Amino acid sequence: MIRLATYNIRKGVGLDWRRRPERIVQVLAELRPDIVALQEADRRFGERAAVLDPDALAEQAGLAPVRVDEGGAGLGWHGNVVLLSARAQALNVAPTALPSLEPRGALIVDALIEGRRLRLAAAHLGLRPADRRRQAAALLAQLESRADGSAEALMGDLNEWRAAGGCLTVLERRLRPAPPLPSFHASAPIAPLDRVLLGRGLRLAAHGVHRSAAALRASDHLPVWADVAFEDAPEDDDESAHEAAAEGARHAASPMAGGGT
Repeated sequence: MIRLATYNIRKGVGLDWRRRPERIVQVLAELRPDIVALQEADRRFGERAAVLDPDALAEQAGLAPVRVDEGGAGLGWHGNVVLLSARAQALNVAPTALPSLEPRGALIVDALIEGRRLRLAAAHLGLRPADRRRQAAALLAQLESRADGSAEALMGDLNEWRAAGGCLTVLERRLRPAPPLPSFHASAPIAPLDRVLLGRGLRLAAHGVHRSAAALRASDHLPVWADVAFEDAPEDDDESAHEAAAEGARHAASPMAGGGT
C-alpha cells in the first residue's frame, strides 16, 4: 500500500497569518505519506526561497524533496514540490510550463517504489476556468507522450470548485478522480479544490481529508490523502489494504474528517 497526499501549504502561513513552516512539517509527519505533492511551497518573488527546511522534513517527517534546481534557493517549480519517503526513489523529474496568463507550472516525477514505477504529475492549476482546461489538456499530453507502462497519478490544487466538470472533464479522458472531498477553506471546508486522480496501474483503497489540530491552523487548505495499491497486487492478502480501508472508514464516520472512502 502506498500513501499519496496533496497539500497547498500557502507558503507556511497559517490561519493566524503567521509564517510557521514547522506546523506544516508536523502535519506531514502526522500523515506519514510516501509521496506528497505540495503547492505554494516556495516564495513567489525574489529568489523564490524554499519555505520548508529539508533537514526538518527529513528528521521529523522522513521526507526528502525531489530537487529541481540544485543551485537555486527554492525546492520546486512554480511552488510545486514533490516529497518522497525512504520507500521511494526519484528516477527523473521534468518541470513543465502550463499555458496561462499567470505563471503556472507542474512537475512530472518518475519514481521507483517497492520495485515498481510510478509517474506522478504534481500541479497547481490557474484561477480562470479556460486556463484550467488548457492546463489539464497540457498535463494529459505530457502523460501520453511519456506512456511506457508506468502506473500514473495526478495530484494537486486544481482550483476547481465544482465536484465534477470543468478541467476534471478533460482529465477524466485518462485519469479516474477519487471522490471529491472538501479541503478548502480550512476553517470551514466546503470546496474540493485539492484532488487525487489515478491512472492506469493503480487502484484506490481509501482516502480522506486530514483534520488534526495542527492541520486546522497550519494553512488555509487541508491535506488530502489517498491509500493506493498497484492493480496487480493481491487485494485480499494485503494486510495494509485492510488497515487503510479501516482508517478510511474512521475518517468517513468522524465529524472532523470531511469525508472519505
